[in-house]
Amino acid sequence: MEDFEKKVSIKDSMEIEQENSNCSKRNEILNLLRKFLEIQQRRAQAYSKLKTGFSEYMKSGGELAYQQLCSEITVEFNDCSKQVLEMESLFLNPDYCRVDLAELLRAIQTQEKQKLHLTATIQVLKKAGRPSERLMNHENCSFKKPMEHECVHLQEITEAAGTEEAELNAEYDNALKEAIRGVQDAVTAINEHLEEVRYEIAALETE
Repeated sequence: MEDFEKKVSIKDSMEIEQENSNCSKRNEILNLLRKFLEIQQRRAQAYSKLKTGFSEYMKSGGELAYQQLCSEITVEFNDCSKQVLEMESLFLNPDYCRVDLAELLRAIQTQEKQKLHLTATIQVLKKAGRPSERLMNHENCSFKKPMEHECVHLQEITEAAGTEEAELNAEYDNALKEAIRGVQDAVTAINEHLEEVRYEIAALETE
């Protein structure tokens, strides 16, 4: 009888220990997922700063301030990505064994990378402007009087076929539209994955 009681006591103790361990892991996973959502918030704030900074650059032409902002945003995004990669590694660890969450974070990372690449593409295109609206460089023109010059582009303008400029404009417009659509698709995919993260958090909280 005494041996039986000891066995029951040991079994109860092991079950309690296992329960505590499971509870501890659940809390750790919860904390990691909440931290991930905070990182996504940092990314959103960085995009907002980049958008505002680019708008100011397009109005004022402050190249130095814009380049400085781009450097700061790059550092911020790199830090965010580094932290998410660390989380991925933890979820793949046998202690957690949550491959599903690691894959979910990886999917978001992939879309974030695509979003950033296309955002940069959009800004490069907008900085350059449509081919027909770009300013000409008059370095090779000859100046006979202080306020007058013979423009080497004049013959080029009058002789060039209008279709060439129209084609260049069409290529530019298509590239810009494609990049914008790509960003929208990436944002949609990211938001869908974030809903999965929030669902997982809710499920863990109710366990």
